[in-house]
This record gives sequence, structure tokens and C-alpha cells, in this order.
Amino acid sequence: MTRPGLRHGVNRAMTALGRLGAPPPWFTALVLRVAAAIPFWRSGLTKWEAPGQLEAGTLWLFRHEFQLHLLGQTYPMPLPVLTAHLAAIAEILLPVLLVLGLGTRAAALGLLLMTGVIQLTLPGAWASHHLPWAAMLLAILTWGPGRLSLDHGLRQGLQSLRRKPPGG
Repeated sequence: MTRPGLRHGVNRAMTALGRLGAPPPWFTALVLRVAAAIPFWRSGLTKWEAPGQLEAGTLWLFRHEFQLHLLGQTYPMPLPVLTAHLAAIAEILLPVLLVLGLGTRAAALGLLLMTGVIQLTLPGAWASHHLPWAAMLLAILTWGPGRLSLDHGLRQGLQSLRRKPPGG
């Protein structure tokens, strides 16, 4: 049995939370985009020694350490030097596009595909890393970048151009 004072306090807290309401969708979309971008960006920064030059350790990992775990077997990373370069470029470029909200769904899809490959490479990290990343990226793919994005601004600009009469 609960005390009346405690029940009253819980009711007041719930009422106060109800008044706050849900955050605006544009804010939620922005937070999702930034949160999904951060781990990829940080990983991408570790792969480069200088612009255009991968860290020697990155190349070593892709050549010798990273293995794909498929159907109970392990397989070497295909084309490890090319794969390392593509992964390193994607981990810098796609998070930037995601945060800016430019080509957002394509960037989210690219990072979701990378998450799948990372899952095959490091299958033990699914619950702590890969599942939350996939959930955020799927939400972005489903609901889009939100109003605070370059995609939204470009779409609005194109719609206003289409509405203008010829010669006006």
C-alpha cells in the first residue's frame, strides 16, 4: 500500500512531465543525426595519418586482423587495401553529410551498410554498439533528416522555384 503523500508526489511529477510535451521532431532528428555520426567520425579520424595517407596500423588491421564471420567460418577481408581506403573515406564523409542533413538518407544507408559489415567483422559488439547504431540509422532512414537540415532547405527552395510563374 502506498502512502497518500507519495502518490500525490508521483502524480505531480507525472503532470509536470506531461506539460513538457514531446520534443519537436526537428530537434529529435538533429540529435539522432549527430549521435549516429559521432562514432563513425571518431573512428574515421583514427584511420588517417595525413590527408590521403592511411595509418600503417589501419592497413595492417584490414590485411591481417579483420576477418568476416559468415556461416560459422572466418574469411579474410576482400581487397583489404581498397576496403580500408573506402571505409576510411566513408567514416569521414558520411558523418559530415549526416550532421549537415545533406543527402541524409543516402548517408544513413551507407553507414547502416557499414554497420552490417562491422557486425560481421566484430560480432561480439552487437548489443553495445551495432544495434544502437542500426536503430538510430533506421530511424533516420524512416523519418528523414527533419526540418533543420540542408535537405529540407533545398527541397523548400526547389518547391518555391517551381511555383514561380515563367518570366517572374
